[in-house]
Amino acid sequence: MNPSIEPTVSGSSRPDFPKEDWDRAPWNRWTFQHIAEILPTAPVRHAPDHVIELKQDLQSLGSIPFSVEGTTVRISDWIESSFTDGFIVIKNNTIIAEQYLNGMTPSTLHLAQSVSKSITATAFGILAARGLVEPERLIIDYLPELAQTAYATACVQHILDMTSGVRFDENYTDPYSDVGKIDIASGWKQATLPGKWPSSMHELILDLKTTIRPHGAQFEYRSIETDVLAWVMERVTGKSLSEIVSEEIWQKIGAEHDACFTVDSTGFALGDGGFNASLRDFARFGLLWANHGKANSQQILSPSWIEATRDGDSSLFHSPHTDILPEGAYRNQFWLTKGQNGVLLCRGVFGQLIYIDCERSFVAVKLSTWPEFTSPARLRTAISALSTLAELFG
Repeated sequence: MNPSIEPTVSGSSRPDFPKEDWDRAPWNRWTFQHIAEILPTAPVRHAPDHVIELKQDLQSLGSIPFSVEGTTVRISDWIESSFTDGFIVIKNNTIIAEQYLNGMTPSTLHLAQSVSKSITATAFGILAARGLVEPERLIIDYLPELAQTAYATACVQHILDMTSGVRFDENYTDPYSDVGKIDIASGWKQATLPGKWPSSMHELILDLKTTIRPHGAQFEYRSIETDVLAWVMERVTGKSLSEIVSEEIWQKIGAEHDACFTVDSTGFALGDGGFNASLRDFARFGLLWANHGKANSQQILSPSWIEATRDGDSSLFHSPHTDILPEGAYRNQFWLTKGQNGVLLCRGVFGQLIYIDCERSFVAVKLSTWPEFTSPARLRTAISALSTLAELFG
C-alpha cells in the first residue's frame, strides 16, 4: 500500500515539467487537472438550466476495513496511499462520501484516460437504439475508406468488444509502439524520434493493415478501436464526438460543468482517452447506468443496451486481464467483473476508475495519478475496497 514515488508535484501553480513527459509521474499530479492549459481541447457542453442536483447524506467511511490479498486495510489508508485526487461514493442517487485531494476541487476537470472509452461507447449505444448505426454491420459500410485496412472485414461489434483481429501494439512504455503513435497522432506529444509518424488519428487508423487472427476470436485491448468507433459515429451523425457526447449524454444526465476532449491537428477528439470532467459529473455518468438508463425519470440509454453490455463472454478473456478479473469479460467498451451481470468498470491508466453496481444502485468514482501506467495490485485493492462498500451499503 505504500506509494513507490512521493507526490511532489501538486497544487495550483504550474510546475516546470518536461513537455514530452507531461503525463508521467510525478508531473501527472498537476497535469491531469490542467489538460486545457497543455493541449488543444473541444468543449462538451452541459445544460446550465438542466443540472440534476445530487442529494447528500455523508457518512464516515474512513475506518471501514476491507481485505486484500490476506491483509486488512482501512478505507482512509487506501485513499491516502493511492495517489487519490478525487473520490465519491453514491448510493440510491445520494452522495455518502466525497473527498478532494492534491489540489482538486468540485469544479476541477480531471483527465479520464480510458474511462473515455466507456463514455464514447455509451453515446454509440444511444445512437444504435435510434437506428442510426447497427453493431452487426461492417465498419466499411460506414467508413468505406477503411477497405484497404485490416478493418475491411470487421463489423462494428468487433471494435465495441475489442475482438477484432487487427494487429495493434498497446505497449505504453515503447514510444515506437502503436499506442505510442497515438501520442503523436492525437497531438499529446511531438515527434522527436526518427521515423515516420502519423499526423492525425485518421492517418494512424488508415495505416493499420495487418491482422493477426480472425475477427471475433479473442479479446485484445486496443485503444484505437474506440477511435474507429468515434469516426463511425461522426460519419453517421455529421457531428463531432464532443457535440455527440454533449447532446446525447452530458446535457441529459444533468451535468454540473462543461467537460472537454483533447483534439488532434484536424479537430478529431481522442475518444479512447482524452475526456476530462469533474468528479460529480463522472458520478452522474455512472448513475445513468446504475439507474437502468434513466436520468431524472427520462430514459436516455436503452435498457436493452445495458443488458447487452452486461452479457460478456468470459471465454474470450485471458491473461493478464484474468489476473485482475478471473471471471471477467469486456463488452461494449466496459470491463465486467463477471461475464454475465457483473459489476461494470470504466478503467483508465494511472488509476482512473468508475465502479457501477447496477443491482445495488451503487456508484463510486476514484480519480488518481498513480506513478505507474498500470498496477494490478493497486487495481485489485481498489476493486476490493469498492466491493466492500457496495456490499455494506447495499
